[in-house]
Amino acid sequence: MPASSPFTDQSGASGQNDRLADIDPSRQPVIIAALRTPVCRANGALKRLRAADLLAPVLSALMEQTGAEPADVDDVMMGNAVGGGGNVARFAALQAGLPVSVPGITVDRQCGSGLDAIALASRLVAAGGDPLYLAGGVESVSTAPARAHRNDDGGLDFYSRAAFVPPTFGDPDMGVAAEIVARHFAISRDRQDDFALRSHQRAVASASAGTFLAETVPLDVDGRPVTADDGPKPNLRPALMARFPAAFVPEGSVTAANSCFDADAAAAVVVTSLRRARLMGVKDGLLVLDSGTSGVEPQLLGIGAAFAAEQLLARHGMNPEQLDLVEFNEAFASQTLACLDHLGIDAARANLDGGALALGHAYGASGAVLVTRLLAQARRDYELRQREVTGIAMISIAGGMGTAALVKYRRF
Repeated sequence: MPASSPFTDQSGASGQNDRLADIDPSRQPVIIAALRTPVCRANGALKRLRAADLLAPVLSALMEQTGAEPADVDDVMMGNAVGGGGNVARFAALQAGLPVSVPGITVDRQCGSGLDAIALASRLVAAGGDPLYLAGGVESVSTAPARAHRNDDGGLDFYSRAAFVPPTFGDPDMGVAAEIVARHFAISRDRQDDFALRSHQRAVASASAGTFLAETVPLDVDGRPVTADDGPKPNLRPALMARFPAAFVPEGSVTAANSCFDADAAAAVVVTSLRRARLMGVKDGLLVLDSGTSGVEPQLLGIGAAFAAEQLLARHGMNPEQLDLVEFNEAFASQTLACLDHLGIDAARANLDGGALALGHAYGASGAVLVTRLLAQARRDYELRQREVTGIAMISIAGGMGTAALVKYRRF
């Protein structure tokens, strides 16, 4: 999509002639609020909550925070990857108290589902009409149903995951794919361990500073409040990292320490037009400049985010140095580093508060967590430097794909 489309800031993302007057406010998508649950290890603190139980409190909190009338929500668009079907977006919307007149749609692009749901909502805003959407994603890995194919005799053949591509393309498990990427792009074990350790250190420091509090919706589990992420490890050290054996391929470099863990979480945002946001009295938000999804070789699925981001930046005449904030889903250190290397982004610039290596990967929710983090970080960055902040959210996807979204923080 060219930079002159109604989906993007008409001034261009590079900042030339950057004036609010250049934007069609009725068709400029803007994220005005973003919240998430704590991200907790699968079969841990949130194991008793199903997907709708995770998502409904976030939707309720967003409505309260923005002051929007529930009946004014045009649709609820949520990503989900391993749930039981049945349209969790609709279920959670009703559970959150939205009226029956508000519909819901559930998006499945596996790990990209949450980010793609936000992109879908943004594109619909760009089509016109000043709508208001709740968009994001949810995953309860702990309560995901067992899956099975039905045999000719009617018996059940259970499987751990769905096939992502036809077998002729190769369909490696995620850990094996991370090892393939590490070898193909020469990402050393030391680099992977160093990156993973930094992710934990940053997440621990941010949690200790209270950085995550404003974006996190506490959950009640059997009368016990769950208020914080449980993944970041304050006692992790290089010597301990080095002791972990290869997890997926003999003599490999991908270990449990430099890989993410499965998690339960929900995250969602409010997307509307700039004009409607102003009418609501909103004073700031993330302008959604553009988004895109790319396909890559399925055996190198972890590199998908880099190609999506590369095409997105090229469309706007930008180079990575013009990005103030980079949020990348750290499924594995190997594929994260390979993507950042491909884009020419210093790994130290990504995920300033830590990422999924420390916080966990809640599949369908993870892309929405990235956007939630971008809004929180952009607000802090603006307070420090008093200027607009440009950021990107990126996630690689099973089957050989990647999605990226380009945003700009503004005070209206």
